[in-house]
Amino acid sequence: MRLAELSESSGVPIPTIKYYLREQLLPPGRRITATQAEYDDSHLRRLRLVRALIQVGRVPVATAREVLAAVDDDSLGRTIRLGAALWALPQPPEAPEDDPATAEAASTVDRLLDELGWDTAREIGSLSPSYRTLVTTVATLNRLGYPCGTPELTPYARHMERVAEHDIDRLDTIPEEVEKVEIAVAAAILYEPVLLMLHRLAQEEHSARRFGL
Repeated sequence: MRLAELSESSGVPIPTIKYYLREQLLPPGRRITATQAEYDDSHLRRLRLVRALIQVGRVPVATAREVLAAVDDDSLGRTIRLGAALWALPQPPEAPEDDPATAEAASTVDRLLDELGWDTAREIGSLSPSYRTLVTTVATLNRLGYPCGTPELTPYARHMERVAEHDIDRLDTIPEEVEKVEIAVAAAILYEPVLLMLHRLAQEEHSARRFGL
C-alpha cells in the first residue's frame, strides 16, 4: 500500500506518519520510485503500536524509540526481548533503598516469589521494574497500616499466574516473533486498564450478591 492508503487504513494523518518515519518509530517502506515507497501490514501493525505507546501510554518519543528497538532486536530471546521492551516503558517512582519499610517489603516479596516457585522473577529480582514497583507498593501499604504479607498476596498472585498463562497461550497462536512481542507490549499498555476495570466490576458484582445494594 502507498502512504495515503496506510494513512486511510490506520486513521493516522500523513504528516504524523512522516514524523514517525523521521523519528525512526516506523521502519521505512520498500522504495519503488525516487519519491514513493510501498508499505505492508507490518507497517500498519507497527503504526498501531506506536499510537498505543504515545497516545494511550503517554510514552515520550525517545522512550518509544527505545521500546521499539528492543522489540526489533532479534538477537535476544523472546523473554529477554519482551522484558527489555517492557522495562523501557515509564515506571513510577521507587521507594528509597535505605528506608526500613522498603527492606521489609523486599523481604516479603522475596518470600512470596519463593513460595510461588517463580524462579525467573526471583533470579532477576531488583533488575526488574515490576519487582521494584511491587516492593514500593508493599512498603507503602505497610507504612499506612494495611496488611500486605505473603498470606494476603499469594491468592492474588495465583490468579495472576493463570492470567499470565492465558496471555502466553494467546501469543503462541501468532507465527511471527516480532509480532508476538509487539502484541505483548501493546497489551501491557491497553489491556492492563481492562484487567483493572474488570477487577473493580467483579468486586461490585460480588459485593451486591453478598450484601445487596
